[in-house]
Amino acid sequence: MDKILVLDFGGQYNQLIARRVRAEQVYAEIKPYNKITPDEIKNTGYKGIIFTGGPNSVYDEKSPHYDPQILDLGVPILGICYGDQLMAYMAGGEITSAENSSEYGKTTVFTQENVLFNKVPAESVCWMSHTDYVKTPPKGFVTIAHTAKCPCAAMCDAGRKLYGVQFHPEVTHTVYGKQMLHNFIFEICGCKADWKMENFVEASVEKYKKELDGKKVLLALSGGVDSSVAAVLLHKAIGDNLTCVFVDHGLLRKDEGDFVEHTFGKQFGINLIRVNAEQRFLQKLKGVTEPEKKRKIIGEEFIRVFEDTANKLGKMNVLVQGTIYPDVIESGKGDSAVIKSHHNVGGLPDVIDFDEIVEPLRDLFKDEVRETGAQLGIPHELVWRQPFPGPGLAVRVIGEITKEKLDLLREADAIFREEIANAGLEGSTNQYFAVLTDLRSVGVMGDARTYGYTVALRAVTTDDFMTAEWTRLPYEVLEKASSRITNEIKGISRVVYDITSKPPATVEWE
Repeated sequence: MDKILVLDFGGQYNQLIARRVRAEQVYAEIKPYNKITPDEIKNTGYKGIIFTGGPNSVYDEKSPHYDPQILDLGVPILGICYGDQLMAYMAGGEITSAENSSEYGKTTVFTQENVLFNKVPAESVCWMSHTDYVKTPPKGFVTIAHTAKCPCAAMCDAGRKLYGVQFHPEVTHTVYGKQMLHNFIFEICGCKADWKMENFVEASVEKYKKELDGKKVLLALSGGVDSSVAAVLLHKAIGDNLTCVFVDHGLLRKDEGDFVEHTFGKQFGINLIRVNAEQRFLQKLKGVTEPEKKRKIIGEEFIRVFEDTANKLGKMNVLVQGTIYPDVIESGKGDSAVIKSHHNVGGLPDVIDFDEIVEPLRDLFKDEVRETGAQLGIPHELVWRQPFPGPGLAVRVIGEITKEKLDLLREADAIFREEIANAGLEGSTNQYFAVLTDLRSVGVMGDARTYGYTVALRAVTTDDFMTAEWTRLPYEVLEKASSRITNEIKGISRVVYDITSKPPATVEWE
């Protein structure tokens, strides 16, 4: 099987690069730059290498660097952003900071005729995120693209099959980025498309049959897509040795608890324990307003609930979580920056009463998780269910969390989701939900003055959740949702719609 190595220099989009490669049915694996040598790369037989981006400057002594011998292995290399600058630096080129200003966001790029840009227009939109750039390409390299502010937006040494791009072809904002990666994978590296998601399912089932044989396994089931797929995957591997614990922390959407209990306990026949812990969580969260503190508290309390449940069940060896890779990236991985911690990643307490933690979906993106669920025979309506954060409505209630505010949000969210469904738009947006802000404003109902909360509606379109565009919902749908929310829910006087993409925002508000 042909493989592409993604050499990790600490960028936010590193796994997304691997995801794009795998979408071409070529296997990609990520290795930290300091965990693999040029000799190991050569002996492994990679067909190509991709240098990732990173938050550093190549001239900073503390920045990640690499052995220049990698450029002489005879293996094609594509450097992206920092990876582009690093390749130039290692080969003797000149790197400098942008004189006028840094480039960030959608940028017009002008490309020259080159195999990397086959089927790419000479003028297109790319995504830039940099201050440093390659001022003078190394000897043997030529410039093959530029922007208004970046004279060397791409370079190559065609003879050695070394390519570098200052922009990010892996994100959806680079309109022809997938085509560029396709060109690198197949036309430059000469890979064969011989890897499919079925391989992941089969390999995972066999892996956990062996690794978890004879062990008692406890799975943290939220009822969302991620934990649901993890549950069915593990159940396929170890059967009745799996027990799923569903913690109803009082931070769920309307009627969520009953749905989860019915689906997994009755429909799938999985051992399921429902723990009603609303008061326990609300007491822990009383008076807390800082988002990261909320996440840490919820993460700790989740684990403590599992520990309590495990003790009642007898010795449980393994805790399983439905962590996926965007969770890992946003919680900080290696040299990556922390955007927000997730209750099942960065929010884990230091000490937990399990022998090990297993995260079978840790290297997958949301679309890959859904594909895995389909491969496992999970019904379509569950596989394509709306994503829901581990901390639940705690990160959709801005400020202090109370039972009253949670109830207001549950009703508003249910109305919004109902109107999306009524309009037949469930398939046109990937995530949609309501947020209860901490802002109160004056309103009027009849002849009376009101003073209620402001609800923000949010809908995004994405295929990887690393980047996302705000969804252009029809005005009439937004109008109907707004009218129903303000008329049917006492305590809400205003509705707004969030039109911010990711980046610069995240999908969730907290």
